[in-house]
Amino acid sequence: MTYFDKEYLKFFKDLAANNHKNWFDENRKRYETVVREPFKIFITDVIAAVNKIDSEVVLETKNAIFRINRDVRFSKDKTSYKLFNSAIISKTGRKDKSYPGLYLELNPEQLGIYRGLYRPDKEQIQKMRAYIINNNQQLKSILSEKEFAASFKNIQGTKYKRLPKEIQHDAEKQSLLYNKQWYYEFLLPPKIILQDNLLEVVMKYYKISHPLQQFLKNALR
Repeated sequence: MTYFDKEYLKFFKDLAANNHKNWFDENRKRYETVVREPFKIFITDVIAAVNKIDSEVVLETKNAIFRINRDVRFSKDKTSYKLFNSAIISKTGRKDKSYPGLYLELNPEQLGIYRGLYRPDKEQIQKMRAYIINNNQQLKSILSEKEFAASFKNIQGTKYKRLPKEIQHDAEKQSLLYNKQWYYEFLLPPKIILQDNLLEVVMKYYKISHPLQQFLKNALR
């Protein structure tokens, strides 16, 4: 199924040159037609496809999709709107960014497929460390799996400079213990957004990354 046409990408390119409320209000009907509604349909289908693999994901579409309006309260960048559409598909949706899920971002530069643990709190970081130490061989096996290693390459995230003495020895065996975040991404050219196999492409990388996602979720239990 084809969800988007070239007008989707063109809208964001035009918005980049006219990122203010007056222009957006003048183009609101265009936004609703070529951006918002197709994205809602797409995310609804992604949620249904994910649910077949992960039954805990029972989510209303509106609770997955982020608003296009930017929060400028604490930002030096005062432009009004984001230049992309995005959503989190997980059991908690966008309400809890600390829970492992599937984050999608569609913009004129790329299709971004992101997974992992992006905003863990201190307790979750401690749980992750303990789980990694006790299951390091399983983690290494997941990361070295051929398709995953070829697709997602590195686990990203900010890191601690120092670790507690009691886990420093373990960190010599597994550097991911230094992480404050554990996330991974796959970026594709924007032409994929316009193709009729967009959902299949997203789900391909969802399935490849699923074992690591399950590892992260098990760590937080």
